[in-house]
This record gives sequence, structure tokens and C-alpha cells, in this order.
Amino acid sequence: MCLPEHALFWPTERTLFVADVHLGKAASFRAAGVPVPSGHSSFDLVRLSQLLISHQATRFVILGDLVHTETSYTEALDHNFRTFRARHSDVEMVLVRGNHDRHAGEAPPEWGLDAVAEPYALGPLQCCHEPSAARGAGFELAGHLHPALRLQTAREAVTLPCFWQHASGLVLPAFGSLTGKFSVRLKPGESAVVVAGQQLFRRRYQE
Repeated sequence: MCLPEHALFWPTERTLFVADVHLGKAASFRAAGVPVPSGHSSFDLVRLSQLLISHQATRFVILGDLVHTETSYTEALDHNFRTFRARHSDVEMVLVRGNHDRHAGEAPPEWGLDAVAEPYALGPLQCCHEPSAARGAGFELAGHLHPALRLQTAREAVTLPCFWQHASGLVLPAFGSLTGKFSVRLKPGESAVVVAGQQLFRRRYQE
């Protein structure tokens, strides 16, 4: 189930998937002297908590880039994540390491994450961060690209986040509220589920 909250849910396994949360991105910008307002990470953790509760998830899989950089590990983020983890202590949490996670370093043990390399096999799924990391070993779930689709009329255009289904799997939109977008161009056989607020729309390749 594609969710308008930029997440994917597998009901029979009660598993929630997200990609590219980029916690602490604002803090890393401020550490570099860029005046970015705070609060994005705590807001995103609240969003995650609401999803886990509303769907009664027992497993949570992050498809890479949970934390933005090493400087993102502030006391505030550590406190907020520990609070989040304690609230969902009965949920199995798996982090498929992404490129940002590898550069940021391991999360504190108290965060209770099972950090794994890609591809991470979960039933018929291959959980990755970067698309095609599974090399055709099954239906692939990935992130990394922050996919979006450009929609336009004769007079105007808008670019909206999307779930991008390609030949070997599905790429999730970025979950983090402080992330960019990468416009994808659909090829023959591909489709997208576009997120427009709380509504989802399917778009297929058109010549």
C-alpha cells in the first residue's frame, strides 16, 4: 500500500517502509553556517510515530539515509530518537544503510536499530537504498533518488513527489520534510503513484 505520507505499508506482514528521512539535516546546515530553522527532525519523528500507531506496524524498515551527516547527531536529536524508540519498543526496526548513514557513522546502540547492508532480503522483497543494488534478485524496494514527477498543462507545471515503479521494483519518495526532489521520466512499462497532498494518483508512461 502506497501511503500519501510518503511511506509504504505491507499489511500481511505489518511492516512499514520509508526512505530518506535525513534526520538532523537542518543541524548539519547550521553547523556549516547556513541559517536553517530547527524542528524538522522532531516533526518527522512525530509523523513516523503516527504511522506506526495508525497501521499497528510490528516491523519498521528504513531504506537508507536515516541520518544526514555526522554533525546531525546532536543532543536534541539523540533525546528525541530515544523517546521515539521507547514509545515503539515492541517494533522491530531495521536500517538498510545508505550513503549518508555510512558517512554519518553508526547510530547509538540505545536507538535500537538493526543496521544491515543492502540488499536486505525480506520475503519476496529485496530492500535496498540505491535502486538496482539487488541486481535482479527479486522485487526491489529502494530510495536514494527522491523521485518526483513533473505534471504540466499548456500554461503551468508542478513537480510532485512520487513512488516510481520501474522494471525491477519500486523507488519510494523521500520521507524527510527537509529534502529535495529528483524529476524522473517514465519509460515504456513504467508507472508512478503521485502524491498530491493526501491524495494518490497513478500515472503511466505515455508517448
